[in-house]
Amino acid sequence: MRNYILSGIGILFIGFSIFFAKKLIDEKNKPKPIKEKVVKTVLTDTVVNSTIQIVIPANGSLIAKRRVEIYSEVEGIFKPSNILFKPGQEYRKGQTLIRVDASEYYSSVQSAKSNLYNDIAAIMPDLRLDFTDVFPKWEKYLSSFDLNKTTPELPKMTSDKENYFITGRGIVSSYYNVKNLEQRLSKYNIHAPFSGILTEALVTEGSLVRGGQKLGEFIDPSVYEMEVALSKSYASMLKVGETVKLTNLDKTETYTGHVSRVNGSVDATTQTITAYIDVKDNTLKEGLYLEAQLDARDEENAIEIDRGLLSESNEIFIVRDSLLDVMTAKPVYFSETKVVLKEVPNGTVILKKAVPGAYAGMLVKPFKTTDKTDDK
Repeated sequence: MRNYILSGIGILFIGFSIFFAKKLIDEKNKPKPIKEKVVKTVLTDTVVNSTIQIVIPANGSLIAKRRVEIYSEVEGIFKPSNILFKPGQEYRKGQTLIRVDASEYYSSVQSAKSNLYNDIAAIMPDLRLDFTDVFPKWEKYLSSFDLNKTTPELPKMTSDKENYFITGRGIVSSYYNVKNLEQRLSKYNIHAPFSGILTEALVTEGSLVRGGQKLGEFIDPSVYEMEVALSKSYASMLKVGETVKLTNLDKTETYTGHVSRVNGSVDATTQTITAYIDVKDNTLKEGLYLEAQLDARDEENAIEIDRGLLSESNEIFIVRDSLLDVMTAKPVYFSETKVVLKEVPNGTVILKKAVPGAYAGMLVKPFKTTDKTDDK
């Protein structure tokens, strides 16, 4: 009985082996699947060389072209006026910005003027007797002398004898002393040098003003200036009077400016050159940050493509007989997103958009758009 069982197991094992071996042979003889060639569709462009305008981007903040830092040369109490000395306050040209109390100093000026008047009056009898020919003009000067007005200029002396006599009496020195005092008296009132707006106020009415103290800042809001630093390689391209397009950071506003000045020296540290751009607009404010586009030069027989299409070895992909190939180009200018190339022949088909994993010999198919028209 045991022998029958062992014989049956052996027969089953042999049969299973034969079945498994046959299955392996059948699978080995199956034809291998043929891989389909993958053809990538790419966006292409045909090269047409033209004149490319190279635009240099730059940025900076606006400052008023005409600005004055207000300092006091005298000392006294800041007197109140009808217009408050506050930031944002507008003033017309010649209008008083600050009045410092000068009552004490004014008295000393009047005293000096009175002394000058007395000195001239004291020599009038001598002039009548010894200088009859010049007496009328000094008499006229004395009669026009007004202590409440600016001291008039002394009569012109026509002879050395008259000059020695007048100078010897100390009248000339007294006159210039009075003029010096009057000049200082005028500094107790600070006037607006031009129509503008106060941007900073460091004192208030009633406070003590000291000599040399900064009182505020005053600007002309009609013209602003932007300082930009550019590479020294563009120094020869910048010209005074060039029109510049300006935009704000949000790209919502556009302004037009002009290059007003170009610095004649290159910064030794940064190797940049500074240019100044004037811009006028009622909506602009000092400190506003703008971006400028300066027209540097026109590059002839060139093309402009995305920077991502140019390799580190200055090569670009071209399409030739449905295969990708590489061509060496000459870059002449790089911007943040674009590059200007030369030495790419007209009619060359290049990639318009980068292809991931692209290589020379890769099979590609140019993408074509079809325009559908309705039959009439």
